[in-house]
Amino acid sequence: MRAIRLTSDQLRQRVLSNTGADGRLRNEAFDLDARTVAILSKRHQISKNFGFTSMLSFSTTVLVSWEAFAVTFQGGLINGGPSTLVYGLIFSFFGSLATAASLAEMASISPTSGGQYHWVALLAPSRYAILFSWFAGWITAFMRIAVTASVAFLAATMIQGLVILNYADTYEPQQWHGTLMYWAVTLVIVLINIFGIRIFPYLETLALILHVIFFFCILVPLVHLAPRSSTEFVFRSFANNGGWNSDGVSWCIGLLTSTYAFSGVDGASHMAEEVDNAAVVVPRTMIWSIIVSGILCFGMSIAILFSIGDVTAALDTPTGFPIIEIFFNATKSYAATNAMVSALIISIFFSALGLLASASRLIWAFARDDGLPFPRYFSHVDSRFGIPVRAILWSAFIIMILGLINLGSTTAFNAMVSLALLGQYTTYVLPTIFILVRRVYPGKNIPFGPWGLGKWGVPINIFTIAFSFLTIGFNVLPPYFPVTAANMNYAGVVFGAALIICAILWYFMGQKHYAGPIKEVMENGNVQSALLNREVEPSNKHGVEPDTA
Repeated sequence: MRAIRLTSDQLRQRVLSNTGADGRLRNEAFDLDARTVAILSKRHQISKNFGFTSMLSFSTTVLVSWEAFAVTFQGGLINGGPSTLVYGLIFSFFGSLATAASLAEMASISPTSGGQYHWVALLAPSRYAILFSWFAGWITAFMRIAVTASVAFLAATMIQGLVILNYADTYEPQQWHGTLMYWAVTLVIVLINIFGIRIFPYLETLALILHVIFFFCILVPLVHLAPRSSTEFVFRSFANNGGWNSDGVSWCIGLLTSTYAFSGVDGASHMAEEVDNAAVVVPRTMIWSIIVSGILCFGMSIAILFSIGDVTAALDTPTGFPIIEIFFNATKSYAATNAMVSALIISIFFSALGLLASASRLIWAFARDDGLPFPRYFSHVDSRFGIPVRAILWSAFIIMILGLINLGSTTAFNAMVSLALLGQYTTYVLPTIFILVRRVYPGKNIPFGPWGLGKWGVPINIFTIAFSFLTIGFNVLPPYFPVTAANMNYAGVVFGAALIICAILWYFMGQKHYAGPIKEVMENGNVQSALLNREVEPSNKHGVEPDTA
């Protein structure tokens, strides 16, 4: 049966017309329609500053794909070697593109700042929707903060790497130096997020322009000046230097380097309430950001492998970043190396800027739905700036606290980076499973938005789920074997502890106060109280089954 297209207002009228005098649905077939309109009926409180261009810039620069690959590729070089960095990158690109497509479809159904926890509340079985939404909200919130922390820390430690390069004879690097730089980076991105909000879209457009310009500014010197590796090395060599008995396991662990370069595609969805025509613009930007990032990232991967020179010297560099050694080996110039590395730092800084904005909007949305302690305080929108300043400051505070971990152990902080990837794909796979179930089983209709996957929905959802589980499974394994306290990957342990804490919070707080983003519909079935006297986006068109009641 062919779906009909309804605007959000028409969808609301359809639900209300099937509601009894007691405010409850007369036909449970309209349950999902009711949930959809309840989410879309949330009052918009944040100023809408973004259009397609600025949102594409935001989404692409948040991914910071080729820059992230350039500074973290050593993990793939150790486990899997060039084959992982070439063919694994291609595989990760298509896996990330499928993931982006699955999430983009849900962002079109429900373009709100809540993202994953809203989609879970919408698509999960009504009996468990609130519980799953709670876990998805907490995991997503912690994940967004961990991602922001990892990128800010990357920018700070690259600055420290430049200091080591230029003052090798006089500077003695200490971990607390990196932490201070990390705090300084965090402070700057906080100030820009608050006081620069009026020009934020223009900054993101500038960031996209620099993202492309810097790519060629780095690519050209590498291609023309660096010693040339053989084609055999780039396209046919494999390495298993992690100590694993299985080459397949080693290759899959190295695959995480490529996956990290495309992580964070959900960032755009958390800015949806600041975007005009978000149900169309946000999904398109999510897809195009992956396509642009994939092209640039693959080009940088090939350039690095052809220009790497002495692999051992690059991996053993005192700066901590092989890319700095590669730049210096190619140019033989401190000034040129400083300029090239500074370009990477600037791009990574812009990424941290957008990630903090995305994380704070999620914190704000979750507080608005009573998912956090002191919800009224953290869901406040500042009247002067038109943004959730308190959520920004709280996110920044947690990010700064995470920097203290580096004072005791860099291994523990690296676990946060792994945890960010682990948390991301956990929150990606949950709503994708629920929407796939609704696709497969008859009678479980989906109120599709104006952007959808159509007949490709099932295979794309299946590929997304398989890719997510692959990423989750190998992300908890240590990069080296045998395992010691120094090289242990604590991401699985920390993630397990986070789930336990989440369960405790649910028992003492969540089940008493949290009723999800559509609480009037899910908690007591009073549809009228959820939908009447609220405004929805008139441009959002949703595909639903014809009314046969």
